Amino acid sequence: MGEFQQLLRRLPPLPSAADFGREVCGEIAAAEAREWLVANGIGGFACGTVAGNVTRRYHGLLVAALRPPVGRTLLVSNVDATAEYLDDHFPLTPQRWWNAGRASVATEGGQKHIERFRLEGTTPVWSFALADALVEKRVWMQPDENTTYVVYTLARASAPLRLALKALVNYRDYHSGTHAGNWWMNVEPVARGLRITAFEGATPFYLLSQRAAAEPAHDWYRNFDLPAERQRGLNDHEDHLHAGSFRATLNAGESVGLVLSTRPDPVLEPAAAYAENTARQKDLLDRWTRDRGTEDPRQGMETPDWIRQLVLAADQFIAVRPLADDPGAKTVLAGFPWFTDWGRDTMIALPGLTLSTGRPEIARSILRTFARFVDGGMLPNYFPDAGTAPEYNTVDATLWFFEAARQYYQATRDGEFLREIFPVLEDIAEQHRRGTRHRIHVDPADGLLYAGETGVQLTWMDARVGDRVITPRIGKPVEINALWHNALLALGEFAAAMGKDPSGWNGQAQQVRASFQRFWNAPEGCCYDVLDGPQGHETAVRPNQIFAVSLPQSPLSVEQQAAVVETCARRLVTSFGLRSLAPGESGYVGHYEGEPAERDGAYHQGTVWGWLAGPFALAWLRVHKDPARALEFLQPMEHHVHSACVGSISEIFDGDPPFGPCGCFAQAWSVAEVLRAWTEISRARGLTIAQ
Repeated sequence: MGEFQQLLRRLPPLPSAADFGREVCGEIAAAEAREWLVANGIGGFACGTVAGNVTRRYHGLLVAALRPPVGRTLLVSNVDATAEYLDDHFPLTPQRWWNAGRASVATEGGQKHIERFRLEGTTPVWSFALADALVEKRVWMQPDENTTYVVYTLARASAPLRLALKALVNYRDYHSGTHAGNWWMNVEPVARGLRITAFEGATPFYLLSQRAAAEPAHDWYRNFDLPAERQRGLNDHEDHLHAGSFRATLNAGESVGLVLSTRPDPVLEPAAAYAENTARQKDLLDRWTRDRGTEDPRQGMETPDWIRQLVLAADQFIAVRPLADDPGAKTVLAGFPWFTDWGRDTMIALPGLTLSTGRPEIARSILRTFARFVDGGMLPNYFPDAGTAPEYNTVDATLWFFEAARQYYQATRDGEFLREIFPVLEDIAEQHRRGTRHRIHVDPADGLLYAGETGVQLTWMDARVGDRVITPRIGKPVEINALWHNALLALGEFAAAMGKDPSGWNGQAQQVRASFQRFWNAPEGCCYDVLDGPQGHETAVRPNQIFAVSLPQSPLSVEQQAAVVETCARRLVTSFGLRSLAPGESGYVGHYEGEPAERDGAYHQGTVWGWLAGPFALAWLRVHKDPARALEFLQPMEHHVHSACVGSISEIFDGDPPFGPCGCFAQAWSVAEVLRAWTEISRARGLTIAQ
């Protein structure tokens, strides 16, 4: 038995939110519809389909962050594997070939030999049945490195098995595509493998193996079909370079690994790398368990595996954003496979990703990182991929910053950090009171926060098509003022904790609470979405009002809170979150599909958002005081983590049944808010959180 297989037998079990047999793996459509993801904590990642072929421009075994956490560059697309065993030939990797826009053609083999697919923590594992042999394949990334391991193990066999691995490479921005023409890369042998230099000035990368013999090549494989891109109305085919082949003969119990890296000297021994990877995930789960503690052993229950899986999924979104004096500064990547770090998403996701998982030091680092970028009383909306200056065009990111800081202080009572951050928060509030960019200001007549101007989208409903903002929401949005109310109360709490007079902040909060009654639409029994807009009050039923109930301090009466929850439950709730617009309202779109302009037009016009499942469940708990029932609103996510990106939660879903997943296949705030809500509701129920 080889060292790697011995290691697998010794390692502690990790949760698995996916374990499929041939009922999924044997159906190409079902296997392609399910995707996997691993990340390296610096912005790089690997992802693909359960079937093993690529269907998106973003699929790849090494998407390296060359300027962490951005500069994402596809370096290695896939490994085309074939096995020879008992005088038979077994292709292990299916491919789809573009056919001039017609139905693509899938090569035989590959996917049909997959007997089982499962996750070991976040590591995807395929089992290929080849006569009486069983070959296992694992893919993972080394933390803090642009290094991916692809390891094949002959778990069972009655004879030796010969494995041939063709490495398919590229060198392009992860948003783009390659049509190679006569592009010639430099492929040269090095110790243990090959070095690839795509062009002069490009970052070299390496294809290495401790035991497989490397043979350089230079053959462009053209017209890989990308059906997922075709569905999005984008370029649907591209080319990849076969840069080299690796060959090895395995006896039962032996393993061979490919190491794909921008480093010339990564760890080549798979067992050592995998042991470190597993130990890290085990530590994340142990920290989460210790943080939950126990309350009453008689009330103990087993934590569902899908929740433990979300604890590991949460870690995939945390990455470094190095600063000159803090190279380990942290941020949050909003979603895979295409988002970088956005201020709004980061602040919403922060409590669930860090505090709910027992990692307050990460929360503190993220808060400090973003505090450095406060400008004119505003947090940046996002950091562009190109690494240029951040953009300041959001009203809610800054207000969620207050709520994230409040939750951090509530969890840690970190007085040192409070003294550091309080002046920043005070200045933000004063800037909002006086007025800052995009007409963001407090209306002195009612103390409510006004925001917006023509052509700018400032709230989380920020889609636009060309110059047309789909949901401009100019005026006084309901969730913005619920957040403003809570921000002022948080400042009062912070001031009191520091021995300062809180009355000024509390007085402003009281004015906001009194004025918040203007949001009440009595005939409809819910809140207006926006007050004092260019066309008056906006009456469309949207989910933004749920925050007037789910945030810690509600500006609504008990009766009004109940009415808001009832309206959202009746018109907006789905299995996977809340619709962004109620069916029957003008402009409702029930399916998120089509060309980019069509999808952008539907983004907040009925599309379901997974992250809103958490606030709704918490609001429902607040009104009905029934934790067991509140948890039921999160339960459908247990099934969702077996589909789309296995082990994670999608960004959005269709507004009409059966609520198919769309958008990013793994979204930070979806994972974070479901995990935070489950944790808080479970505590309210008095459950013991145990392994």
